Amino acid sequence: MRKQPRFSWTNPLLFIPLLFLLVSCLNNEENLNRILSRDGREISILERIKERGKIIGLVDYNSTNYFIYRGEPMGYQFEMLKAFAEHLEVKLEIVTNNDLDESFNSLQNGEVDIIGVGLTVTKERNEIVDFTEPLAQTRQVLVQRKPENWRKMETMDEIDEQLIRNPIQLAGKTIVIQKMSSFKDRLINLSNEIGDSIHIIEDNREVEQLITAVAEGEIDYTISDEYIALVNQRFNVDVDVKTAVSFPQNIAWGIRIGEDDLRQELNHWINEFKHTLTAKLLYSKYFKNPRTIYYARSEFHTEGGGKISKYDEVIKEISDEYEMDWKFLSSIIYQESGFKPKVESWRGAYGLMQLMPATAEMYGVDSLSTPAEQIEAGVKFIQWLDEQLMDVVTDYEERKKFVLAAYNVGLGHVWDARRLAKKYDRDPNIWTNNVDTFLLQKSDPTFYRDSVVKYGYCRGSEPYNFVIEILDRYDHYNNLIKN
Repeated sequence: MRKQPRFSWTNPLLFIPLLFLLVSCLNNEENLNRILSRDGREISILERIKERGKIIGLVDYNSTNYFIYRGEPMGYQFEMLKAFAEHLEVKLEIVTNNDLDESFNSLQNGEVDIIGVGLTVTKERNEIVDFTEPLAQTRQVLVQRKPENWRKMETMDEIDEQLIRNPIQLAGKTIVIQKMSSFKDRLINLSNEIGDSIHIIEDNREVEQLITAVAEGEIDYTISDEYIALVNQRFNVDVDVKTAVSFPQNIAWGIRIGEDDLRQELNHWINEFKHTLTAKLLYSKYFKNPRTIYYARSEFHTEGGGKISKYDEVIKEISDEYEMDWKFLSSIIYQESGFKPKVESWRGAYGLMQLMPATAEMYGVDSLSTPAEQIEAGVKFIQWLDEQLMDVVTDYEERKKFVLAAYNVGLGHVWDARRLAKKYDRDPNIWTNNVDTFLLQKSDPTFYRDSVVKYGYCRGSEPYNFVIEILDRYDHYNNLIKN
């Protein structure tokens, strides 16, 4: 395979000046809290979200809230945030962090708009964030290991006799909990209530990891919200989660204090959404579905084997050869074929990369070609498209979007959209809200019959969504897959 060094999706040096500018803006309190409109009027956070066209939500990544399964981003909190973004008619950008302290700092610094984690509502937290209406209620429960021979015991009473069932029995015990969680305050209060010491160790690991540590015998006890504990008990059958250590507590999202318009919009949406069939199905999907255990243990789950597909190694090898990000290529393949090497479209496109017959023949592949040969042919075609656009769209991040659109619909329609953009005083070298707008318009006779258009009608919604969905999924892969 011939290496083509001109082609690259990664050149971080070009981002350094922009990064310094961005950090400067984010650290500027006036920019965060008192952004003005063009007429000098102070605009609210909700207006800013709608103007920029996206809302930034922070989630923690685990087997319930946010993960990748067989190439698709999933998770309860992720899908909830996505539903709210759709309600606002904006895009959702996800930021991940499993450190609660850092998450609160990200919110305060204006790096995110919402902490989309199931936060327990407490008096102390009310001093640093505003909470939404409750998403649910839960209890804090003790996670402990069942007796080694519990399967041979005849009754539950035998098991219970060897487990802590009364919080008084926690006197003198050591409990390892997630750092910055609400569990610490509860255990301190519980220690006072029982009149004896409970030794508390705060750990940087998140709750699911600590539950696994209990199951494996590394630690004896941890505390979890009950709904998380019940899910994790399915694939850690040696743990017991029946002993409550608190009364029911509200679970909610957090936003910056004083952003009343966003809180009002969230509360209105939550109060309506949680009574819908969609909300009930979503809850059942993640908390009641018995197949959850198989998802989490799968090698194609980010909490299991961490693979995107069974072609990961082949994709990585070809990506290295052609200086391409393997996760970006994986997102294209998922979009085109769902990693199915024999799938054929109604237009005759075939295989993992969904090459049309003429293009496939050009690169020497057919229906008998191996997955590796299919992928390499697709990459060569992508590089050819990149070379055609390199001299006019010089910014490689922008060019990536043009190349994706051309891969989907053909280079001729992309040239047409650029010419239309130029004619109507838009930037022909910028994709979003410029060239993409006119690719969409190529299904309108007013535009596809324009004198500058050479390739006629195009159903522009397909390449328009193709670009958005691939780049969005690529962001999720970068969030959750670190290698």
